[in-house]
This record gives sequence, structure tokens and C-alpha cells, in this order.
Amino acid sequence: MKRMPMAILVLLLCIGPLPLYAQTQTEPLTSDTLRSYEIDEMVVTGTRTLKRIIDIPYSVERISNSDYRYERKNSVSDVLSGTPGLFFQNRYGNHDVRISIRGFGSRSNSGIRGVRILLDDIPESEPDGQTRIEAIDFHSVGRIEIVKGNASSLYTNAPGGVINFINDIEFTESHIILFNDIASFKEDHIGLIGNTSFGIPSEVSSHNNGFKLAVKGDGYKFLTTYTNHSSDGYRPHSNDHWNIVNSVYETHPNERAKLTLLLYFVDGRINLPGSLTQQQYDTDPFMGNPRDLGRDAMRVSKKGRLGIRYNTLFGGSQNNELELTGYGTIKYFERTAATYRFINRNGVGGTGRWIHKNELFGLPVELSLGADVFHQYGPIEEYQNYNGVKGEPVDLLTDETIDNVGAYFTATVSVLPDRMDLLITGRHDAVVFDQVDRNLGIRDARREFAEFTPKVSLNYKFTPAIAVYSSYGYSFDSPAGNELENYPLSSNYPKLINPDLQPQYSRNAEIGVKGTVMNPGDWFTQSRFELVLFNSRIKDEIVPFAIGTDIFYRNAAETNRTGVEAGVSSTIITGLTTKLAYTFSDFSYTSYSARTLSLTGSVVNEADFSGNEVPSVPKHNMSAAVSYQTMLADNITGFARTSVNYISGMYVNDANAARSPDYSIVGMSLGTDIVLGRMNVLVSCGINNILDRRHVAFININSDDRKDYYEAGEPRNYFLSLNLGYTL
Repeated sequence: MKRMPMAILVLLLCIGPLPLYAQTQTEPLTSDTLRSYEIDEMVVTGTRTLKRIIDIPYSVERISNSDYRYERKNSVSDVLSGTPGLFFQNRYGNHDVRISIRGFGSRSNSGIRGVRILLDDIPESEPDGQTRIEAIDFHSVGRIEIVKGNASSLYTNAPGGVINFINDIEFTESHIILFNDIASFKEDHIGLIGNTSFGIPSEVSSHNNGFKLAVKGDGYKFLTTYTNHSSDGYRPHSNDHWNIVNSVYETHPNERAKLTLLLYFVDGRINLPGSLTQQQYDTDPFMGNPRDLGRDAMRVSKKGRLGIRYNTLFGGSQNNELELTGYGTIKYFERTAATYRFINRNGVGGTGRWIHKNELFGLPVELSLGADVFHQYGPIEEYQNYNGVKGEPVDLLTDETIDNVGAYFTATVSVLPDRMDLLITGRHDAVVFDQVDRNLGIRDARREFAEFTPKVSLNYKFTPAIAVYSSYGYSFDSPAGNELENYPLSSNYPKLINPDLQPQYSRNAEIGVKGTVMNPGDWFTQSRFELVLFNSRIKDEIVPFAIGTDIFYRNAAETNRTGVEAGVSSTIITGLTTKLAYTFSDFSYTSYSARTLSLTGSVVNEADFSGNEVPSVPKHNMSAAVSYQTMLADNITGFARTSVNYISGMYVNDANAARSPDYSIVGMSLGTDIVLGRMNVLVSCGINNILDRRHVAFININSDDRKDYYEAGEPRNYFLSLNLGYTL
């Protein structure tokens, strides 16, 4: 591992215990609740069984919606920023966001790869691992569970980890909330300090409006939310609009069983301004790429899902748990780029798990067996794109089927009861692609990827609230459907599926310490910390490359990733908290020989990228936030927060020929929560990117022919939120 800058090392040593879990507060503050703390946070995502975070032998975090109640809720980065190990590259709000954990997920130029995304424990990720998160509504989410690092022994295509968004069904009283969020990127300048101009918003650029209804009856709960989002964007041709509905119904047939119905539907459109070359970015970082504007590049999505889940305890001592989930999905996707494409996909899936708790030779043992099935099918139509107008006739008509079948086990043995646990997990996955060309049958193709991925982990608790852990395991990440698109220079063209692209495999190890330190005095009453050292050695890493204006994928031999994740959150005095997070990433290719090809197939360049840094991953990712929450009166809570995020420069291609500059983003928010009997009024406002720093927020990796690597991040912007709540 290369030497870490001394300033960073000193910072890590000085800040002491490092954060993971912020104080959870779901009710309006009182003088009593300001002194109460939650230290036994329970999650299910980390092991697919309900466990305390301190007992899980790898890095897991839980975030409550109360942690971001005063913040802007436009993108996943708004609610998950400051989490060690996570890195976000936003293109346009919450759409086409790139999420990477320990470098996994950084390869994708559209959608999410290598990180499993769940909504209420049901995969938002498709059978091939590709994910878009249009259906995630942060007004509906109650908590978020994050597994950082290899989770392939429990989930499909999850070498980087898992993020589970869980709708807010844990409420205790019936209530309704009307929310109104507005934001602006436009301002009238009223002053100039140095090269930084300050102003006030001149008009609204975006809004989120909707409601949240929660009903608690005799033996049941019902939650439904509706959000209407519309934004002009901050670049030409970057406007979008969405309608999102989420609903959950939960009932208890008896004292041992629970039945849950889960429904969502989302539809909307986003226009895409495209990536820019260095010259274009230097001229105007917010301009649209003329090529994408001429194509009317855009995406239209309609997605829906209906799920049903049954959970029951059985056995004389209720030491057995059975959970069965079934779901159906629909998806309509329309995209314009070089071509005009329509994708229709219907899916049916299910998960099941059995958990048994007992003793073996006098030691507590927990055994779990589970399985996941997801079948997705539908036609893909492709036409010529004439300046945003669909041409005729159809150029490509394909029936595509993607199947994923996986089975897993977990075994936890308390080697030293209440002190040391051994966790062994393993999963076998099979991912099958089958494409039938309805124009030319000779292009039909089928590929299957299968692998078993084990993992062993050990957790030792020095005290009930401080633990050291270590894990070692294998991961398997199959190519996504669009990554398997064949190209004219493959070994078996014109078959629809690239026969040369292989899955990527990795060996992953980590060692860490985490915990909570309580102080009975008035200062530093609670501190939560985590420090992790990890290493991944990847074989056949999947990376994008360009031929002309088209992007394809290939395997890049071997990659070594070594890194450090650190975080601490502390309550300095009553109501005053700090949160610091730092991630150091030393990721490089250990062996990588690549050819650059022309449209005719001739070799333009043959290069050895061994030793080069992996693109689109910052070596240093640091964030710090200070917040203060206090009772202004018996029924009024005040809140203030300021934050800064620092991202070091990133290479834009495997050749390391160009690099984006470092940047720091400063933000601030204020809010108040007023309780008037059954009425609750929450008002918050804030400024993001206060210094109006120009920065590259998204890198179009390996776009070496066009060299349009850069997409600018948000300029200074303002938001105002008004929530009106009433307890029924």
C-alpha cells in the first residue's frame, strides 16, 4: 500500500473512536429524550437474520430517516453522504447515480453494478445485477441498512455490498404528513467576493410535493406515500419529472405470524445533456453535448411491483422462523442514444428462508437456509434515431430472458457465549441469459454463469459495546445484460451475446474494530466508531471500452485494492454532535494489457496498463459535519448543521491519461420542528455548494475516442422544505 499522507494519518489518530451509527430520534425532542441513546441497533440485511450490529463480524450500518429529516431528499447521496466506504457520482439527481463501495460499482457508465439494492428486502437489482433506483422515495423510507464489502455469500452480484431501503412501517400512531420541497439553481447575484458570487434564488428549479399516510388499526398497519417530482435541472436538456407511489400493508393473523403486502409504481422521464470533453468543460461546464442534444437523449421509465410476504415462528420454544416472499414486476423502458430503444420486461420472483436456533455441545448455534429466484422476460426493440424521432422499420427485435437462481446457508456458532462468534456463509448462484433474435434466428445466443462463494467471519467482543472482527471470502460478479452486448470484433459475431466476456472474481479480506463508548459526564456522552482495513484481489475485472461512439466491455486481467475506512460520531454536549468519515483507496491494475481498436478492427494502440490506478475512484474521500439540536421552547425544536465533503482527483481512463481535479463542497441547513397539539410543522432550508465550486461529479469512464469524460456537478443551490403533519 502506498504511503498515506501524514496529515490524514494524524487526523485518524486524533479523532479517536470513529462513527457509524448516528443517534436515532423518531419523536420530537424533549429534555429527556436528548439524554437517551440507542446502542442496540438491529438489522437483518447483514446476515439475513435479525442481529445487533455489534454482533455482526463485518462492516454494517443503519441510518434512520430522523438522521436526514431536515436535509434535502433529492438523491441517495443526500441521505447517505458521510458514510465511510461509499462514494456517489450523481448525474441528474437520483437517476443514473453511480454508487460504489470499495471500488465495486465504479465500472458502470449507467446504472449501478456490483452493489445489491433492495427495497423492503426485495431486490430492486435485476437478475443480472443491473440497478436503477427511481422507485426509492426518501419520504417513504424509514431506515436504510448498509453492508459494506463482499456480500456475495448471501446475495447475488454483491461483491461491493448491499443497500436495503426499508419503508417506514414501524410507526406507533396514525398520522398524515403533507410535504412540499422546493429548490433553485438560479439566482440574482448581489455581491462578489474574490471569484465567488453570492445571490438569492430568483425562481424555483425543482419541487417535490406529496403526502404520507400512516394508519394503525386493530392488528394492522397501512402506509402509503405519493411524490410528484419535477426539475428543470442545472444544464440544458436535463429536466426530469416523476410520480412515485409506495404502499405497505401489514397484519398479524396470529401472535406468531405476520403478513405483509408491498406495492410501488413509478413513472417519469429524464432528459440527458451528455458528457463533455475537456475543451467543452473549460468553455462552459454546464453546456449540453451537441451530439446528445441533437439525439434528444432521454429515458422514459415505468416500473411497478407487487409483493406478498409471510413470516411465522414455530416450534415449542419458538426457535424456528420461516419467511416466504413472492413478487411480480413490470417495467417499460424507452431510451434514445445512438439508436431508439424500447425494453419491456415482466418478472416474477421469490425468496424463502428458514432460521433455526439451538445448542450444539452446549454452545448456542443459529442455522439459516434460504433461496432466491428471479425470472425476467420481455422483448427489446431497436430503431434508428433521427434527431429524437423513431425511425422505421425495426432494426432489431429480440426476446430476452434473464434468470437468477441462488441458494445460501449461514451458520453462527457462539464459540465463547456473549463474547466470540464464528459465522460461516456460502451461496451458489446461477445467472442465465437467453436471447432470441426474431429478425435473424442465426443470432440467437445463450450464456450461463454459475459459482459458489463461501465466506468465514469472526467477531470478538471486548465489552458488550466494543468488538473486533475479521472476514475472508470469495465473490462472483456476472456481467450485466447490456455489458454482454456483442461487437463486430468479438470471436463469435454476429451472435447477440458477447462470448468473450467472463465474470469477475475476487478474494476479499478485512479486519476492523467498532463500538460505542459511553461517558456518564456532560461531555462526549456517546461516541460511535469504526476503523476497517480491507483488501480485494480481483481477477478478470470488467471494464468499459469504446469503439467509435459505442461502449462495450472487456476483462482487465488482475486488480489489487487496498483501503482504509474510518468514521466517528460523537455527542460532544447535549444536542451538539460531530460526524467524521474518511476513506483511503489504493486501487491499481496488477496486470492489464489492452488493445485499442478502430471501427475497421485495426489495432490503433496496444498498451500495458499494469500499475495504473483504477479510474473513477478517489484516493481520498473525506467528510465532516457538525450539527446542533436544541429545545427552543417546550414544543419547539431548533436544528442547525454544516458539512464539508472533500474528494481527491480521479483518473478518467485506464491509461491514466487525464484526471479530474480535487474538489470540496460546503453545505449548510437550518430547521425547526413545532408541535401544536396533534399538529406538527417542520420547516427546513439550506444551501448546498455554498462556495459555488465547479467540479466533475460524474466521469464517463474510458470514453477515449470521443474524450467526453466530464459531467459537471451541481452549482450553488438552495432548498426549502415545509412538512405539515397531523396525528389522527
